[in-house]
Amino acid sequence: MSRSQLSFEEVSTKYPEFPRLIMLKTDIHRRGVFYTEKALETVDVTKHQLGGTHIFGTRDGKLTQRPEAFILRDGTSVLSTPTPLEDNPYIVDRIDGKLVLTDEGKVLEEVFFWDKPDFYDQKTSSGALMQNIVSARPQRLYLIPNRYCHFWSDDSGCRFCDIVNNLKQQKDEIDMQSKIKAKDVKETIKEALKEPGRFTAICITSGSDFHGKDPFDKEVDYYIEILQAIGENFATEKFPSQLICSALTKEQLKRLYDETGITSVTMDIEVLDERLFGEICPGKAKWVGYDAWKQRLVDAVEIFGRGRVNTGIVSGVELAKHYGFTSEEEALSATLAEAEELASKGVSTVNMVWVPRPNTHLAGQKNASLEYYVRLALGLQALRRKYDLPIDFDDYRRCGNHPDSDLARAF
Repeated sequence: MSRSQLSFEEVSTKYPEFPRLIMLKTDIHRRGVFYTEKALETVDVTKHQLGGTHIFGTRDGKLTQRPEAFILRDGTSVLSTPTPLEDNPYIVDRIDGKLVLTDEGKVLEEVFFWDKPDFYDQKTSSGALMQNIVSARPQRLYLIPNRYCHFWSDDSGCRFCDIVNNLKQQKDEIDMQSKIKAKDVKETIKEALKEPGRFTAICITSGSDFHGKDPFDKEVDYYIEILQAIGENFATEKFPSQLICSALTKEQLKRLYDETGITSVTMDIEVLDERLFGEICPGKAKWVGYDAWKQRLVDAVEIFGRGRVNTGIVSGVELAKHYGFTSEEEALSATLAEAEELASKGVSTVNMVWVPRPNTHLAGQKNASLEYYVRLALGLQALRRKYDLPIDFDDYRRCGNHPDSDLARAF
């Protein structure tokens, strides 16, 4: 920890309104986690949910199957990003027969690995392993139909992103396919829904595809195919769902809404600053542009409704060296100002903690301080309260990846 940064205890004391376990989860995402051999020996492959099929890679660059996530004693879900010891991560260890989270040799909390859904080890009629078709978050099913992002075809992908490099690694090591078939999706969702009460929503995310008569038409066509296959498992016209996609036009969004059961949409802008958007997300800047991206988010509100549209930011990249703001205060002020403009028009902003991964353009950098992430999360949640924007489709129960939407439990 830098001498200029407050320790966890200092931040906790300074912001007593911020729940301690959510703050701890935020710092785990910020620093990463390392599993000791004793901790890994407790993993039961017949019971616990392991990683290995995620859309992004790990901080240590290894695909070895390790726990996908763990839960703290209040039910807070922590997605784990295995991190080398030399980078000073939190450590999950087994002490006195319990799995515990430690830091500098001090036991902080008992942790519990996620239980694996019943459908994970089953196969579809085509022979595909169902856990490679659909994975699970706390209370939602999570699909990645297309694992290739076409922005990388000319090296214009987002500078923090390793989606294509991770796909290559998965194809080599676990025979992961870049695109999945609608029939396999239908069969897997059908099987997953046999576990009563386990899942309350479905989320779909993929790499961008700008091909088609109009840019992203091909992406829209594929989403419609997948969503219609999912919809065959429901008797209702609509089902609780979130689509994370490229910034689509009003016409494309209308097609999605009218032809499928989708109920909410997220179009991740990644960074809330026009200049940094061009530097850090060159593909998105080229094919859509910053102002157009924001306008398409606002247009989506007309179709899906207030509180059913959001955008994600990879918080911390706005401070990346050679690109970003030089002070956290300046970055926070600028980000929250842009987020408020969107909130006033019915669009929520959620933040993911930036994980500097090795196979990216920003490898080797450090993310922001814990205090920065705490202040940002408080600011984003306050905007949702101010503008009366619910976040139930992307909250702590369904996603578990956003420090700010975790706060919906307490505020």
